[in-house]
Amino acid sequence: MADAKDKKPPVGRPTQYKEEYVKQAYNLCLLGATNDDLARAFEVSGTTIDNWIAKHTEFIGALKAGREEADAVVAKSLYKRAIGHTVPETKVFNNQGEILTHEVEKHIPADTTAAIFWLKNRQPAKWRDRVEQKVVMSDDFDELMSANDES
Repeated sequence: MADAKDKKPPVGRPTQYKEEYVKQAYNLCLLGATNDDLARAFEVSGTTIDNWIAKHTEFIGALKAGREEADAVVAKSLYKRAIGHTVPETKVFNNQGEILTHEVEKHIPADTTAAIFWLKNRQPAKWRDRVEQKVVMSDDFDELMSANDES
């Protein structure tokens, strides 16, 4: 049995990781934080964040969950923007000094740019911008020019 004095001291600095960072990291990722942003928020290096990701499953889980939730909200908003939708709106009127309100449904029309972006990313094989080029190689300039004229 080894004595306490035979134990080697731990190598390297003690970790700055705290359990409360899990919830903070989740919330930061909901706001779109990158690993570099997390490093700045926790006042550590990017390498330290990478180490925490490798060592703490609850930390990487929080990052993934926050980022997936944020991405889902943005995807839903983009989809609604692409197809058009209605939103509740309160109209406010001044009737001889009396403030009146009326609830209405406001239509937000479909946005072509959002639709194109959605389709290009969801079905790139069908919707990507295609640039087709024909390459003709020849040592004979006349032959090359006649090939260009035919196309």
